[in-house]
Amino acid sequence: MSKSQPGILAPVPSAACFVTLGLAPGADPREALRRLAEARCDDELVLGLGDPLVRALGASIPGLRGFPALSGPAVAVPSTQGAVWAVIRGADHGALVHRARGLLGDAFRLDEDVLSFKFAGGRDLSGYEDGTENPKGERAGEVAIVAGAGAGLDGGSFVAAQRWVHDLGRFERLPQEARDRVIGRRREDNEELADAPASAHVKRSAQESFTPEAFMLRRSMPWGTVGEHGLYFVAYGATLDPFERVLTRMMGLEDGIVDALMGFARPVSGGYYWCPPVKEDGRLELRAVGG
Repeated sequence: MSKSQPGILAPVPSAACFVTLGLAPGADPREALRRLAEARCDDELVLGLGDPLVRALGASIPGLRGFPALSGPAVAVPSTQGAVWAVIRGADHGALVHRARGLLGDAFRLDEDVLSFKFAGGRDLSGYEDGTENPKGERAGEVAIVAGAGAGLDGGSFVAAQRWVHDLGRFERLPQEARDRVIGRRREDNEELADAPASAHVKRSAQESFTPEAFMLRRSMPWGTVGEHGLYFVAYGATLDPFERVLTRMMGLEDGIVDALMGFARPVSGGYYWCPPVKEDGRLELRAVGG
């Protein structure tokens, strides 16, 4: 009996390391798959396979595709699609680094690694609460986990991952009322503004305002240093479609109105991944890709 990777539904940890891997030139994708099959996905490790690795294995996963590079009015979203994505969760940054290094091997190259942290009980570095509309309890599993797709697929999940860079100085030069109108909520109490403009982030991304509704399970975390910082965005779903619909609207591709958030934040990476279900021993159930 397979089940979802436990780290998907687990609460946001105090620290994490997000890692994106590419296939090394000339690498045998079967060797890469064997290395992933050795890992145990517990509460502290989530693994995802990207379309480049799945295609190299001569397989396909229904619903998995490459991350789209999009451009809208004065904004752009890049695709930096990787072969493998992982999040190592915990509290000790040093331990996170060492466990992440353990994923490497001759079959992979390191494309991106991001150390992240929980801030102010779950806020973005801008000071605003993150993930307010996250589904809770059983609903979280319904939104994030695949069901009814068959053996080897049920219990899996899709994830959209993006690293965003913030210009906090630019944002903080705005009066507090103007900042609230960018987000569409008051920072002090997280209450949504009744008169929020159409460009406010809550208006652009309100998941219940889409048809069909675009709910996803967010597990985003702040990252960075004094010199560069932002949000590592993570959204799990039983399908990638909700995330893509929200992103399309944020970019202004739906109605020409760009999310005001993009006046001080920009994405610099983006990838889609399939997080396979796990067997009873915590190892990945990889039959869908020939494992």
